[in-house]
Amino acid sequence: MAKLENLDPTTPLFAQFKEKTGPIVLANTFIVPKDRSESFLAHWKKQAEFMKAQPGFVSLQMHQGTAGSRQFMNVAIWESTEALAKALGNPQFQAMSAQVPDDIVSYAHIFEKIAVEGLCEA
Repeated sequence: MAKLENLDPTTPLFAQFKEKTGPIVLANTFIVPKDRSESFLAHWKKQAEFMKAQPGFVSLQMHQGTAGSRQFMNVAIWESTEALAKALGNPQFQAMSAQVPDDIVSYAHIFEKIAVEGLCEA
């Protein structure tokens, strides 16, 4: 299983699930060894197909850093923290996640939109 690290140590991912809010953006950055890029992306596609079928899923995209970067970033939009938590806790998804090699590091964090085109919504 990938090693899960906190992007913001003062607000761990699992603490973010306590706040019932939505819509949300899950930004998950992965550090992937060069020799694992292809297998990582193949595994991610399987997980993505599963997530797309879950209630509350809106969209997702995978990005890769430029210039030979080992970083990949998944950006997923969900209707709510509850929907994302339920999908992540699904035993089928957990089994898929357990197959990710432990030399891959994941930095996941939940965000809410606060601005559109540079204008604050708050």
